[in-house]
Amino acid sequence: MPGFDLKFEILINLTSPTEVKGAFKGSIKRIASLEDAASGDVSFLSNRKYNKQVTTSKASIIFVPEDFEGEPTSEQVFLLHGNPSRAIDLLAEHIQRKLSPRPASGIHPTACIHDSVEIPESAHIGAFAVLEEGSTIGESCVIHSHAVVGRYVKIGGSSVLKSRAVVADYCEIGKDCLIHSGAVVGSDGFGYETVDGTHLRSPQIGIVVVEDRVDIGSNSTIDRARFHETRIGEGTKIDNLVQIAHNVTIGKGCFFAAQVGIAGSTKIGDFVLFGGASGVSGHLTIGDFCQIGGSTAVYKNLPPKTIVSGCPSMPYFQAQKFNVLRTKLPELFRRVSKLENQPPSNL
Repeated sequence: MPGFDLKFEILINLTSPTEVKGAFKGSIKRIASLEDAASGDVSFLSNRKYNKQVTTSKASIIFVPEDFEGEPTSEQVFLLHGNPSRAIDLLAEHIQRKLSPRPASGIHPTACIHDSVEIPESAHIGAFAVLEEGSTIGESCVIHSHAVVGRYVKIGGSSVLKSRAVVADYCEIGKDCLIHSGAVVGSDGFGYETVDGTHLRSPQIGIVVVEDRVDIGSNSTIDRARFHETRIGEGTKIDNLVQIAHNVTIGKGCFFAAQVGIAGSTKIGDFVLFGGASGVSGHLTIGDFCQIGGSTAVYKNLPPKTIVSGCPSMPYFQAQKFNVLRTKLPELFRRVSKLENQPPSNL
């Protein structure tokens, strides 16, 4: 952590551990894994399979679960916590605010802002940002350099657009959203009608509605609806390089890992998890609390709480059996070939 100096007392105040075992004097140098940590580092245990690494770690401070059995060395401190991973997040948030503070409120002189746009005094508009006619910016928003806010866009309070993010005309962004660099909200849906051998573009005249506390990763794209709206539910988190097509509806609290693709008009429930590079065909319904494994291809509706994997998708444990059997196919073909080459039986 370049240029950072964190006292032990501040760490305690930030994370509120339920118990402190041991004592530490001095400053914390960095956050590190149990395996890579050195003296002066802080680490944590959140996965029980790494229990043994606690005993060999050189970290000076280790967050451990409240029921962890073990004692620190004379040069260590154990901080018992109900959620060690969250404790590290609280610490990292504090460090992030120090190393990358929120830009000062105000408007950079090179920003291009239509006369109809009113900018709250608490907002920050960066260099060469563009805010077009009729757009609305909430309190404490941060629009970084070269970001583009289209015509009649609405952006809720405390939302952040990173450099070169785009929110296209008429789309709506809720409160406390984070849109990373290169993301495009409101690009045209992929719609065409083929007439006499020519692909004619179908106008995409709907919008995208992004509800509160949604994160959208770098270079992800969310297409505007052909009609009405594409909607992203509250608290959903979208990784980099994700494609969400027109008229898709996504519930609250969903997770999309990188390279996921959702085809048009699919309806996704609440708290659905998508592994990396998975995909869903169009006009399907994915129920609440479903889990889609990485590289899975979904071609049919899934009822709530379904866990699938594979291509095409199948129940998770069935897919695991299939993967095991697949490794035996070469030997099976060899045996069948050998049988076919044997002379006919005289019986």
